[in-house]
Amino acid sequence: MRAAAALTAVALLLAGCGTPREQCIAAATRELATVDALIAESQANLRRGYAYQPTAVSRPEWRVCDWIELPPRPDGTPVPPRPRYCLETATDTVQKPVPIDPVAEQRKLDNLLARRKVLNREAAAAVEACKASFPE
Repeated sequence: MRAAAALTAVALLLAGCGTPREQCIAAATRELATVDALIAESQANLRRGYAYQPTAVSRPEWRVCDWIELPPRPDGTPVPPRPRYCLETATDTVQKPVPIDPVAEQRKLDNLLARRKVLNREAAAAVEACKASFPE
C-alpha cells in the first residue's frame, strides 16, 4: 500500500519535470496510476484480512524555544548562549489496523478492476494523442 502510494507521489512529482510530451503522457495516465494504487491497496487488505487507517498520535517533546544569553566570565571571556527548552506537543501519524468487510472489499476491488479496463483504453488513446501532438 505504502509503496504504491509512494510511487504515485514520485510519478506526480516528476510530472512537473520532463518534456511537454512526457508531461502530457503523465497527465493522461494520472487517474490510471491512482486506480492502480487503490487496486494494490485493496488486494493487500484482502490478503491481510484487515486495512490500515492513518491515525494521529500526540506526544510531548522538548524543543529549543529560546536562547539564554549569559554574562561574560569574570576574566572577560564570553560565555556561549544556552538553549532554553519548552515542552511542546508533537503529532505523529501511525498506521492503525482496522477490520474490513471482505465481501465489501472484494466488491470494491472488482469495481476498481472494471474501472481500470475503461481507463486503460482511454489512457492508450490519450497517450497516442500526446505522441501525435508532441513528436520527438
